[in-house]
Amino acid sequence: MPDPTAQPGIDIRPLDTVDDVFRACEVLSEVWAGDPAGMPPNLLRALAHSGNYAVGLFDGERMIGASVGFFGEPAARSMHSHVTGVLAEYRSQGLGRVLKQHQREWALRRGVGHVTWTFDPLVARNAHFNLRVLGARVTEYLVDHYGPMDDGLNRGDETDRVMVSWAVAAPPFPTPAADRVVASVEVPHDIESVRAASPTDAADWRLRVRDGFLAQLGAGLVVGGFDDDRGYLFVRP
Repeated sequence: MPDPTAQPGIDIRPLDTVDDVFRACEVLSEVWAGDPAGMPPNLLRALAHSGNYAVGLFDGERMIGASVGFFGEPAARSMHSHVTGVLAEYRSQGLGRVLKQHQREWALRRGVGHVTWTFDPLVARNAHFNLRVLGARVTEYLVDHYGPMDDGLNRGDETDRVMVSWAVAAPPFPTPAADRVVASVEVPHDIESVRAASPTDAADWRLRVRDGFLAQLGAGLVVGGFDDDRGYLFVRP
């Protein structure tokens, strides 16, 4: 069914066939710069067939993105959004938000209260989108969460991640007022450019952000939001 929030000619469809599953895995491999093991077709087929969230984003008949999530423990009424990606030529067109809105509506129809996912804390645009645009709430800082990954985006780096929780039926978690902000942890505006120019500088950023996050969490603070200039904003709970 076409998604009413998408651009004309673009819609979101479930991955109902084996062909769709293989196409989705190819798209996600391209998004992650060549990681064929990131989402194996047999696993994606099993997730889709057993009723989990598995959709493709289409421009006409061409699949240009995909999103995959799975249910958490029943009592938690939660879903974990494992991977969402859009081909490079279609980025910065609002399609990530379209996919998240579709995911939200899908979750609500199934009685899911929260959607969780992880993202790299060094990627400022993702922090902006997740915390400022969607209004998700940071729940954990995970050190080297996935271990070594052999794709073009993560190879040679430690996979620290921030876990967020999105209350799909609630208003967005607001950015805190200035007088509530106790501390902040800065991130680079464009970590991809830093990595390309100097892997050593990128590794320094990784440790600096990790140490800052853990220090503020250890002091009893929580992440209250994100600011494009100051980075992550910490407040008292």
